[in-house]
Amino acid sequence: MEIFDLRNEYRQAELTKKTLLPDPFLQFEKWMEEAIKAELREPNAMVLSTADKQGAPSVRTVLLKMYDREGFVFFTNYHSRKSREIGENPQVAILFPWLDLERQVIVMGRAEKVSTGESMRYFASRPRGSQLGAWSSAQSSAISSRKLLQMQFEKMAEKFRHGEIPLPDFWGGFRIKPHRFEFWQGRQNRLHDRFEFTLDAEGSWKVERLAP
Repeated sequence: MEIFDLRNEYRQAELTKKTLLPDPFLQFEKWMEEAIKAELREPNAMVLSTADKQGAPSVRTVLLKMYDREGFVFFTNYHSRKSREIGENPQVAILFPWLDLERQVIVMGRAEKVSTGESMRYFASRPRGSQLGAWSSAQSSAISSRKLLQMQFEKMAEKFRHGEIPLPDFWGGFRIKPHRFEFWQGRQNRLHDRFEFTLDAEGSWKVERLAP
């Protein structure tokens, strides 16, 4: 089969100015709840795009772990590529690809580190294996083999075999504070529904329908 023959018509739902909630945070919460209820795999998975100081982009999938009116939080190694690029250019974008619902949400904003206390609370909630994994991996650095990674994991398991595992000083969260949202609902004939919320200078959200 040729790739250009792969296509589907989107018929599940519509998004109108009448059904769109006037607050983008509430609209996101509504769609997130529907994604969870639909039992999508990893509904909190989001594609994170960053760029370095030269503007060269990179992209990867991370997991949303907290969100509120302050922003969207994920956790990572602070020495990773994404963290280095955020340090050089804090403007980022995230995308939630809820394909089974024929929906996606794009959020653009500024990323900043969360407090140590927030990182500690989340780290303490992680499974012990994930805590050891954070200590074991120098994320984004080149390694010669998986065996060395496993050896480091076993070393950390031995080091912390008694008691709680502490938060690494090189690990924690970022909060993305949004200034733009886009809600996209697939429709027939590629005439998709798209609504964009933009934060103005007074702190209010301006909403516009975008052509698909």
